[in-house]
Amino acid sequence: MPTFAVIDIGSNSVRLKIARLQAGKLKEIHEDREVTRLGEGVFSSGLLSPESMSETVRVLRRFHRAMQECGTDSVKVVATAALRDARNSRAFLEWVRSTTGWTIEVISGLEEARLIHLGIISTSRLGAGSILMVDLGGGSCELTLSREGKLRDTVSLPLGAVRLTGEFLKHDPPRKSELKRLKGFVAREITRIQDRIKSAKVGTVIATSGTAAALATVANHLTRPKKSRASSYATREMIGRIAKQISRQTLEQRIKVPGIGPRRAEIICAGAVVYAELLERFHLPGFRYSALGLRDGILAQMAAEYDRSTRSGRAIESERWDSIKRAVEHYRVDLKHALHVRDSALLLFSSLKSVHQLPAEYREWLSAAAMLYEVGDYVNRNGHHRHTYYIIANSEILGYTPQQRRVIGSIARYLGKSRPTPGDGPMNLLTPEEQENVTKASILLRMARALNMGRIHSVERFSVSARSGKVSMKLVPRGKASVDLEVWAIEKDRSYFREVFGRELSVAAS
Repeated sequence: MPTFAVIDIGSNSVRLKIARLQAGKLKEIHEDREVTRLGEGVFSSGLLSPESMSETVRVLRRFHRAMQECGTDSVKVVATAALRDARNSRAFLEWVRSTTGWTIEVISGLEEARLIHLGIISTSRLGAGSILMVDLGGGSCELTLSREGKLRDTVSLPLGAVRLTGEFLKHDPPRKSELKRLKGFVAREITRIQDRIKSAKVGTVIATSGTAAALATVANHLTRPKKSRASSYATREMIGRIAKQISRQTLEQRIKVPGIGPRRAEIICAGAVVYAELLERFHLPGFRYSALGLRDGILAQMAAEYDRSTRSGRAIESERWDSIKRAVEHYRVDLKHALHVRDSALLLFSSLKSVHQLPAEYREWLSAAAMLYEVGDYVNRNGHHRHTYYIIANSEILGYTPQQRRVIGSIARYLGKSRPTPGDGPMNLLTPEEQENVTKASILLRMARALNMGRIHSVERFSVSARSGKVSMKLVPRGKASVDLEVWAIEKDRSYFREVFGRELSVAAS
């Protein structure tokens, strides 16, 4: 029963969640949260303040002790908008690493949205209609369209409550001119994606994070008797009313409103304006608050990587495959050829397990590299392998972490005359173990490409055997086709194969 921990370092608060995987399901065993306002100065000055960094590190030390007490097997620490925008983020990352030993992964807004979506669908039944998920944090607002449990579209907008409060609301209560400028900015950002949202014909809106929780609580308090059961739903009319009401109140008055609290009261006006504008401009009836979010998505991904049979494991596989197919289409890759190379690469991976001894996850990294190794041609045929690496490593291919994309990009990078060496730029970003594994996987991809060199599927099938320090390949031609080109291409890498695997490679047509 593995125990996983996730830490989400947001612009407004830092959150910890620890869960244990039992019978294919995650069971929460510990949760903690504290407002540190790490992003408070970032969105105006571009810098993390020493005070906010110190306060956040203090909280992370507490989280570190809690994880030790719970016997955590694996931890993942992510950061969002504040660390994405801060010019001095490196100093904070090093401070955390030296204090706790953790390496923080700064995720993109789109990856944040994907993980929030995963967190919700991994434990909820959403139905067949189109759903809009809204996560309004301290620095950004992620909007995600989902249908039948599949992510259809996502966008990240600079509409976080901390960011907007610092940039627009300078007085308490906010002045009319400040609110007007804030609404104008929100409207401008929303207009960019208005057509995409309207065309989706959204039936349900699910809102996550602290601002949505506070607004739903306020709405429930205003509309229901005190003894009635609490509701997590807030209508468009009610959110519009709340946004106007709290914008006229002082901080002291907002603090006293049930559901808001002292720290949320400082930023709730901006958050309420965003929700009111979203619901009004998209003509949405309201939203349902969900306590699930980014941490739940990361935990679901960690559980899926441990056990692919989980519900979230199947969802991640679907996300990855859909994302790869979109990349293939966007970069005008020959899909039929890519699938042939992928099939060859996976057969080589299975047949040569005793030779390459790669970790199981490299089967998927090899598969992705086989589908995407020609994306660099979209930029330029000259240096296309370098372009391929850059595109894979830096594109939003959903479902893969930045490090996984670097691994996949490196496998696809070394298919020409160049070979992976420790001093290479792509290899410098990998651990020594990853460098060794990438070298092995890239040879398998080179062989798979060689088997499809003619692009006319000349090889009907092939077999591979490894015995007595030798690896033998037999190629069966399709009909009367010649496989001389494929045999030649494989033989070109015989010495390289021997150098890496310590085995002699022979190939012949049968």
